[in-house]
Amino acid sequence: MGSKSGDQEQPIYSTRAHIFQIDPNTKKNWMPTSKHAVTVSYFYDSTRNVYRIISLDGSKAIINSTITPNMTFTKTSHKFGQWADSRANTVYGLGFSSEHHLAKFADKFSEYKEAARMAKEKSLEKMELASSPSQESPADIHSPLTPPVTADFCRINGTGDDVTLSDVSPNSMLQSDLSPTTPTLAHSPTTNKHWEAELAALKSNNAKLTAALLESTANVKQWKQQLAAYQEEAERLHKRVSELESQSSQTNVIKSQKTELNQTIEELECTLKAKEEEMVRLKEEVENAKQLQTQKDELTKKLEETDLRNKEFEEQLADLEQRLESSQVDQENLRKNLKTLLEILDGKIFELTELRDNLAKLIEDS
Repeated sequence: MGSKSGDQEQPIYSTRAHIFQIDPNTKKNWMPTSKHAVTVSYFYDSTRNVYRIISLDGSKAIINSTITPNMTFTKTSHKFGQWADSRANTVYGLGFSSEHHLAKFADKFSEYKEAARMAKEKSLEKMELASSPSQESPADIHSPLTPPVTADFCRINGTGDDVTLSDVSPNSMLQSDLSPTTPTLAHSPTTNKHWEAELAALKSNNAKLTAALLESTANVKQWKQQLAAYQEEAERLHKRVSELESQSSQTNVIKSQKTELNQTIEELECTLKAKEEEMVRLKEEVENAKQLQTQKDELTKKLEETDLRNKEFEEQLADLEQRLESSQVDQENLRKNLKTLLEILDGKIFELTELRDNLAKLIEDS
């Protein structure tokens, strides 16, 4: 059953992203479910006409979400998007390497969501046609005791999940619908033909209901079987890789694949190393910013102290200028006084010289 589903379901679009799930306790915080970017693929099951989003981390399925018409993919940032899966009772988040990859994934989500809606409508139409007899058939005249089977009653997993058919037996329905009409079958040939046609229509509906019930039961367990199929496929691929490595005739192919894988690993390691270096650089920048802030505070304090000292120096300078002006005035007065004294002294010296000359003459005369 698992291998059959794997053959019917094929990937139609793949990309790589970091996967997150909402914390079931807080319903707010994101929890990473993959340590690195993994492949996320859209799958299409042609038999069930169902679209799913699937991602495997090794042999573990970390996303298994069936796309329904009421789902919405929301872009919460340039590189992050999310959608809620009511069946899984969780919210998935995807972190992409670029805005382009996010936009591409969102476009595909809308496209397959619309396809799922159309598939659901077609399925409902088919069920309505299957549950209602053809207008050209004599069974088109419904008995008031046998209400038609509606599409709401026939919804199964994958087209609504509104009603589970396991509690309703088609055979019991057929018997309950036929039992009240049995006494009337002997009234007339026309009435007999009418009820024979009604019986044939009910048998047809019974067969279709039985098939729908079986399909519903299979769909309930489908995801487990498909998960087992994916795990088997992963193990098979691992074994196949081992076999290819052991076969010398395919050495070049293996080397090429190993080279690609090594290149991918190297790219991822380089990306991781770059991210780590960027984190270290950001931490250093934060530390430098803290140091610069401390230096700024110290310089601001010193600047304030310098401003205070400048004000004190300006006051002292003004005082010195005032004192200098006063000293210059005093010096000018002193110079004037000295000049006056010099003039008086010159006059006294001249007088003494004359007195000396006169005394000398008196001495000579005597």
